[in-house]
Amino acid sequence: MITFRQRIRTAAVALVTVTALAACGGTSGGSANGTIEYWLWDSAQQPGYQKCADAFEKQNPDLKIHISQYGWDAYWSKLTAGFIADTAPDVFTDHLSKFAQYVDLKVLRPLDDLAPTSDIKDGDYQEGLAELWKGQDGKRYGAPKDWDTIAMFYDVAALKAAGVDPADLQSLTWNAQDGGTFEKLVAHLTIDTKGVRGDEPGFDKSSVKTHGLASEGSGGGGWGQTQWSAFTGSAGWEATDKNPWGTQFNLDQPELQDTLSWYFGLVQKGYMASYEEIGGANAIGTDKQIQSGTAAMGLSGSWMISTFTKLTDAAGKKLEIGLAPTPIGPGGKRASMFNGLADSVTTLSKQPESAAKWVKFLSGEECQNIIGQSGVVFPARPTGTDLAIAYNKNERKLDVTPFTQQVKDKTTFLFPVTTNAADIAALMAPRFDAIYIGSEPVSSLTKLNSQLNDLFKVAQ
Repeated sequence: MITFRQRIRTAAVALVTVTALAACGGTSGGSANGTIEYWLWDSAQQPGYQKCADAFEKQNPDLKIHISQYGWDAYWSKLTAGFIADTAPDVFTDHLSKFAQYVDLKVLRPLDDLAPTSDIKDGDYQEGLAELWKGQDGKRYGAPKDWDTIAMFYDVAALKAAGVDPADLQSLTWNAQDGGTFEKLVAHLTIDTKGVRGDEPGFDKSSVKTHGLASEGSGGGGWGQTQWSAFTGSAGWEATDKNPWGTQFNLDQPELQDTLSWYFGLVQKGYMASYEEIGGANAIGTDKQIQSGTAAMGLSGSWMISTFTKLTDAAGKKLEIGLAPTPIGPGGKRASMFNGLADSVTTLSKQPESAAKWVKFLSGEECQNIIGQSGVVFPARPTGTDLAIAYNKNERKLDVTPFTQQVKDKTTFLFPVTTNAADIAALMAPRFDAIYIGSEPVSSLTKLNSQLNDLFKVAQ
C-alpha cells in the first residue's frame, strides 16, 4: 500500500525541483491558534484580499487571517513542499491545472463536508465555474473566486503609426492556410531594423525591431492558454474526449496540428518573436514586449488588465493600451479559453471549520464585490463582475468587452481538467518548446498523444 507521504513525494518529483524543495522556508502552514494561513500568488490581488480579511476579522473577532504572497513558480514549489513537511497553509488559491492532482493525492478537504461551505450553490456564480471544482466523486474541492478569458492587447501608438483603424481589429479573421486578415495585420505591424514593414518589399525577417505579435512561449505547460488556444479553439479543436475528467487526448488531430504549424510559422516569417528572443521557462511576457516596443500587440489574459494599464515608456510616460477580441476562426466564430480560480482547504489544516468559514466569505458577495471594485480580475459572482467592468470603464477608461463578450456569446471553452496533470505538463512542455524552437515537427505531437493516453492506462 502506497502511503499518503509516498504519494505526495512522488508527485513532488513532477511538480518541483530538488533545489526548490531544499530552499523552501518561510511562514509555517495551518495552525490551530485562530490564525488562518492563506496563500495566493498574485501580488496585484493581495491588497483587495487584505480588505476582505479586514472585513472578515471584524465579523469574526476570534479569527485572524495571515496572507502570504509568492510568485507563481515559488508558490507551487512551496505548496508542494508544504504538503510534504506539514507546513501547507489552511487555505490557498487553487488553479485548474493543479487541482485534479491534489484531489487525487487527497490533500484537499471536500467543502461539502465542512459546515460553512456545505451550502455553496453552483447557480450563484458565472455559468459553468462552480462545476469545474468538483472531483470525479461529485464533491466540491474549491469555492469559485474569479474567472478569466483571453483577448488582444495592443499599443495604440503602434497602430496609429501603421495607419490602422482600431475598429478593424473587431472583425479580424484567421485560417491555417494564409492566416487571413489577422496575419495581414500582424505582418503590417512588424518592422525590421531598417524601418521596412513585414508586408513591404525588402523586409528582413532576420533583423526585426518590432514584431507584429508578441509571444508568451510555446504554451506546452498550460494548454496554450495565452498562446495558441484562441486559434485552436476557434478551429473547433478540443483537447480531450470530454471535459472535465477526459481520458483520451486529441493532439493527433489535424485541427490542432495544422493550426500550430501556421501559428509557429509566424516565427519563421519574423512576425512573432523566437524562442531565443523571449527566453524559455522565464519568458519575457507580452506586457514587457509591448512596453519595450519589441511587439505591437499580443494575446493575454484578463488577469493582466491592471498590469497593462500601468505600463510606461522609457521616459516614464503612460502607454496608451487598447483591447480587441480574439480573431474569428474558420468556423465563423471567435473563441477563448475559460478558466477560473478557487480557494481550497487543505487536509493539513488543524482548524478546518474556521478555514471553511474564511473560504465561504471569500466566495461570498461581500468579498467578491470588494475585489470587483478593485478592477484587478473578474470575480466569480456576476455582481462582482459588473463592478469590475464599471471600474475599468470609469477609472481606466478601458472597455473590457473583448473579455466579457466571449462569455455572453458562449464562445468559450474550458481549461482541460484531467488526472495526471503534473505528468501531462512535464511531457508537454519540452515537446512544445521543441516545436517552437523548430527542432521538432508539429507531427511529433502524434507520438506525444500516445504517451499522454498511456498515463491513463498506467493509472488504471
